[in-house]
Amino acid sequence: MGTHALVGYARVSTLDQKSELQLDALKVAGCVKVFVEKASGAKEDRVQLMAALDYLRAGDTLVVWKLDRLARSMFRSVTEAIDTTTAAGELFFHIFGALAQFERSIIRERTNAGLKAALARGRKGGRRPKVKDDDIKAAVALLNDPEISVRKAAQKLGLSVSTLYRHAPALRSRVNGAT
Repeated sequence: MGTHALVGYARVSTLDQKSELQLDALKVAGCVKVFVEKASGAKEDRVQLMAALDYLRAGDTLVVWKLDRLARSMFRSVTEAIDTTTAAGELFFHIFGALAQFERSIIRERTNAGLKAALARGRKGGRRPKVKDDDIKAAVALLNDPEISVRKAAQKLGLSVSTLYRHAPALRSRVNGAT
């Protein structure tokens, strides 16, 4: 399985505008390569956009500072039935974008409220620990037999060696020759 790259695309409308704000944001977002265009949003021949799209491989993500840097009124979505080449389509596009942002905010608020309520009831968030105190005691008991290695003890308990060491760092002395 290959790695998936973030590829940035920045566009400034006129030669007077600077691209630093967009470039900084794309760098912070983790883009490994950024294509910069100095052209109007209405201009159809976007050499750098075409180069960015050509550069993308399966699994990569095209990242833009704002959607209007990618396109003004030059795309149409078949799935969402939005055609931004019309005034009504552009309006619906902005409405759907605002609704999506609102939905994300509501989900974030509910999640935070749920976490606070659980914390108030004494519950902690996160994953339950894989290693229990009994597991560490069992590992120590197994390792009293010099014939059993840390690796074998971890396997018998269904743990990785690194997990066992993380929860019982004293076991490292066994590897260094001490008993």
